[in-house]
Amino acid sequence: MKKSILLLALLSICMNAFATETKLMVRAKAKDAKFVGSSIGGAHVIVRNTVNGEILAEGNTTGSTGNTDLIMKSAHERYTQLSDDKTAGFLAIVDIAKPTFVRVEVLSPINKKNAQIQASIELWLIPGKDILGDGVVVEIPGFVVDILKPNTHQYIALESLTESGLSIEANIVMMCGCPIQKDGIWDSNLMEVKAIVHKDGEAFGEISLVNPSQNTFTGTLDISEAGYYQITIYAYNSTTGNTGVDTINYVVRG
Repeated sequence: MKKSILLLALLSICMNAFATETKLMVRAKAKDAKFVGSSIGGAHVIVRNTVNGEILAEGNTTGSTGNTDLIMKSAHERYTQLSDDKTAGFLAIVDIAKPTFVRVEVLSPINKKNAQIQASIELWLIPGKDILGDGVVVEIPGFVVDILKPNTHQYIALESLTESGLSIEANIVMMCGCPIQKDGIWDSNLMEVKAIVHKDGEAFGEISLVNPSQNTFTGTLDISEAGYYQITIYAYNSTTGNTGVDTINYVVRG
């Protein structure tokens, strides 16, 4: 028994002795937008051995969202590098002794739970064969949608709504935090944004929201009855297929 334990220990030491440092750059890129970086809190990256689930490296992407002109306004030929040394990414440094099949898991944006996407990709890592530059780019689809008005579980007096109606407001950005506005690079004219309303569990109606200023979408809902209300706001771009949703509940008191 002791000999077996000793042999296992020696084998482990030998394998570690032959392990080679290997670098893997991982970047999260918002669909139809730029890289997910420090300005929105980054994306969380896990590099995992697919055989036994061992975490080989883990951390957040940091840095800028990248060069807007290069990423969004220029035609890209084969081998065009979209990142530079300031562009957001996570440099995973792993020690491996043999070719290892890994899964790169990305949670993004890490600080926006209501909009968070989990995406992954698998690839072989070869000892000492670094993957740098743009590295492995994982696409993050969607929009970050935050309902600002009304507030979650807000109690609202019915009498305050009879003349003005209920103000609805949402903040919507790309998954990298890039701004949305009329005639901008991310053009709100190409997006459908609506509020779907339920009252006491039943469909109540829906209204379209307008974009009066950067990232802000607003509308007014006519309410004449007390009850338990739920608002779901969605954003949809038919050109890119991007979608995003947020939902809140509030109470109108008679």
